[in-house]
Amino acid sequence: MGNRIYDENNGLWYAKQGDYYLPELALPLEEEKLIGIWEQRYLWYLKENKQLIYLNLLTSGRLNEYLTSVDEQAEDMFFRLVKQYADRQGVTEQLKVENQLLWVQKMNNIRACVREVVEREIIYL
Repeated sequence: MGNRIYDENNGLWYAKQGDYYLPELALPLEEEKLIGIWEQRYLWYLKENKQLIYLNLLTSGRLNEYLTSVDEQAEDMFFRLVKQYADRQGVTEQLKVENQLLWVQKMNNIRACVREVVEREIIYL
């Protein structure tokens, strides 16, 4: 027998490592792309708290697709809620013209609140 053998029953190649033949496994190729802030946070959460889900997605080749879906949902929710909160609190373009410092303070507060909502509702489930 050589250093490599093929098993017709399962269609796998095996390579000899010492006294054993180990399967030559490779992950399916995924499209390389930059990931957004919500994807990064959710990926960290999966790795730290949901290892089984993370490994299933990783080994099936669907991790990037899943992270992109979560990022899109979180991004949509974030911008929608920022607009709604700003409308409720009267943060308008007129306020931006009249008092920029107050506008920036209110918008930063709104963004921080919305970020917590998105993290609680989508990221850290």
